[in-house]
Amino acid sequence: MRAGMPPPPATKIWPATAAAMKRLAVLASSILLLLLSLSFFLFRPTSPPILSSLQAFEPDRRLRVYVADLPRALNYGLLDRYWSLPAADSRIPASSDPDHPAPRNHPPYPESPLIKQYSAEYWLLASLHTAATAAVRVVADWREADVVFVPFFATLSAEMELGWGTKGAFRKKDGNEDYRRQREVVDRVTAHPAWRRSGGRDHIFVLTDPVAMWHVRTEIAPAILLVVDFGGWFKLDSKITSRNSSHMIQHTHVSLLKDVIVPYTHLLPTLLLSENKDRPTLLYFKGAKHRHRGGLVREKLWDLLGNEPDIVMEEGFPNATGRDQSIKGMRASEFCLHPAGDTPTSCRLFDAIASLCIPVIVSDEVELPFEGMIDYTEFSIFVSVSNAMKPKWLTNYLRNISKQQKDEFRRNLARVQPIFEYDTSYSSTRAPDAAVNYIWKKIHQKLPMIQEAIVREKRKPDGTSIPLRCHCT
Repeated sequence: MRAGMPPPPATKIWPATAAAMKRLAVLASSILLLLLSLSFFLFRPTSPPILSSLQAFEPDRRLRVYVADLPRALNYGLLDRYWSLPAADSRIPASSDPDHPAPRNHPPYPESPLIKQYSAEYWLLASLHTAATAAVRVVADWREADVVFVPFFATLSAEMELGWGTKGAFRKKDGNEDYRRQREVVDRVTAHPAWRRSGGRDHIFVLTDPVAMWHVRTEIAPAILLVVDFGGWFKLDSKITSRNSSHMIQHTHVSLLKDVIVPYTHLLPTLLLSENKDRPTLLYFKGAKHRHRGGLVREKLWDLLGNEPDIVMEEGFPNATGRDQSIKGMRASEFCLHPAGDTPTSCRLFDAIASLCIPVIVSDEVELPFEGMIDYTEFSIFVSVSNAMKPKWLTNYLRNISKQQKDEFRRNLARVQPIFEYDTSYSSTRAPDAAVNYIWKKIHQKLPMIQEAIVREKRKPDGTSIPLRCHCT
């Protein structure tokens, strides 16, 4: 514009044009917001930033498992040795040992009830040797794995020492073959770079027997432990200077943050709902009357319930005769009592489920397999120890449960039976609903917390002192 020239007249916008431009502005804003939203979903990172040595947690994919390299003598070789033992288990009468002398066509894992109930170690390792395990993928390189499975039959090793070793030697190290095997496993596993990468936090040990890996538990405590319950793991911190128990810290090697509760292998055959018959007995229990620790409640319940006309309380051992009695007793009873024993739970619970006998759980510290995946209140009765100790309380409570409620409990029992089966977990069409796959899925759920723990551990400087503490459960 030249100097001295008047400014151009302002452009006049007619009302119709102004309205159109306003609509265009609104439309442009909407398009911009849509593009921003699309860019967020199209270009956001597919995994959170995490150390390259760790695998990102992706809940929709299969768990990647590396199987630690251990000699066959520590797993299937132990089974060969077991079946070749010339004598019966010294803890039971020779006539009660179904495995010795070994049958010509013996099963893959011992039938002795002392050992069979802990057979998860066999089925988990077997599942990794097949392509039908839906929940996991075995990898050949440990750097690609989410977890490292340690293929040691720790239960079988411990039970062979208890049943065939020198009497009284189990808790000693000298002359203890089980300890020698424990030591070999720990030395081999901890020397591998996979252990050094994570401090063992992503390693899996199957410790279903309460005394498995007894001498080396502190060394493998950071790992993922597969246990039937937490009984026997809690201790008081003896390093506290004050001996006053109120100032002592309860601590443990196990925690629901990292470890997995797995089912016992049931010892009784499965009863289908279509085979269910009348159940004239109100409540049934078969087992040892005298137990230690939390099992003292069992003796008191025995005294309270033993004289009731429609309640059966039998003492016995799960040999051939005891097995037949248990089958008959559980299948003829509406409810099966499950009090704490030496540990908060036992194989009896899973025998009850297999028998469609509604479990009555009297164990305040019980932890159960696959909680969060199944709801035990849909097929079990939970009673506090304090209520169960009141005369007539338990019997009155059970008698007031209607037939409709009991039928519903039993239908739900039939629905969850496959979840607690081991020997069909990778060889039948029921595989996705069986115990082994549920265990792998439960381990997969732990991955975010385990990976976080590995990262946190790496940033701690040398010389850091962390006091013993209880794990959150």
